[in-house]
Amino acid sequence: MVELYGSSHTKRDLAERTGSLGQFAGVRLMTLGDGVERGVRMLEFRAGSGLRFTVLVDRALDIADLDYKGQAIGWHSPSGFRHPGLHNSEGEFGLAWVRSFSGFLVTCGLDHILGPADVDASHYNYPGRKLVRQTQHGRISTIPARLTGYGETWDGDRCILWAEGVVQQSTVFGEDLHLLRRIECDVGGREIRLSDRVVNHGFLKTPHMFFYHVNLGYPLLDAGSRYLAPIKDSPWAAHAATYRAQNVGYSDVPPPTNGFVEQVWQHEMATDARGEVPMALINDRLGLGLCVTTRKDQMPCAYQWQNFQSGNYVMGLEPSTHHVLGNQAARDRGEMIWLNHDDTRHYDARFTVLDGASEIAACEARIRAAGPQPADPYPPLSDHFPSLADRNSEQT
Repeated sequence: MVELYGSSHTKRDLAERTGSLGQFAGVRLMTLGDGVERGVRMLEFRAGSGLRFTVLVDRALDIADLDYKGQAIGWHSPSGFRHPGLHNSEGEFGLAWVRSFSGFLVTCGLDHILGPADVDASHYNYPGRKLVRQTQHGRISTIPARLTGYGETWDGDRCILWAEGVVQQSTVFGEDLHLLRRIECDVGGREIRLSDRVVNHGFLKTPHMFFYHVNLGYPLLDAGSRYLAPIKDSPWAAHAATYRAQNVGYSDVPPPTNGFVEQVWQHEMATDARGEVPMALINDRLGLGLCVTTRKDQMPCAYQWQNFQSGNYVMGLEPSTHHVLGNQAARDRGEMIWLNHDDTRHYDARFTVLDGASEIAACEARIRAAGPQPADPYPPLSDHFPSLADRNSEQT
């Protein structure tokens, strides 16, 4: 049954009440037409429940807008959803990525994450290429997808909104990795389901790294908002030398601050009984929250990014395949994921909007059941990074 507007409906019920499901729910393809966004194809999902989000077909099928009942959840940066044709991934010493960085979900990978780096390319067996010059967070987020389908599908009296596509990160004498992405939500629902497969389409052994940059903004993010996660340990913080200097810890959110310097943590997360890691940002004043759920066996690491600078006010929840130590460290520690031809990695995530105090309390109880989080907003940093060698050598 579809739950809409305080009633339960069958497929027939809804057909009787409208000539088109698109009156209140559906998936619509459109093209942006102005400024740096001109020419970008976008899918708009409307669930009928107040959940609305958009998917950028020409930017890796990432999620741009996310709002609920008119309240924004996803973050927009000043860069806009820039057309990939305007992007120079090699520019600014690998940091040009930030000129195309915006939206609720930005995918990072497929062969590199984190900061710019030069890494060995001998595995590509091309004498003219000694090194791969990797840019910030990899190349995938600015590659257009080949849209293979989208629409509404009825399964009995349940209606699923969906889209699928393929994003190819490929070159000669290098990687040929394909991201196969499916995005779903239910009519009447408030949860987005993301299912990704990364496949080595080529015949050369290829490194693979991956993470989701989930970016939350105002009004969900506001002074007094709370970050919840089952944190067992905090191995690292980018700002360790000035840990308390800004008087902002990991757990509570201040108002926008001019001159704020970004803060990044890596946390070691506990899991629930199903092996899942739930994380959430809560705004009690609005009775609004967003819960991100991933699997520890797929993404064993997690970062938290706080950039409370005026004009760029955002928190990022970032499940990852690798530690924050970087590409070379993953190789040195035997933790790099190496994919041979047709090897595949699967990744699943759910993004659930929490509406009201009771849903927030249930989510908080679920996170607490998985594991308590530090009461101290400045938890001691352990510098302990559990080995991922065995986990990352397994194929799924």
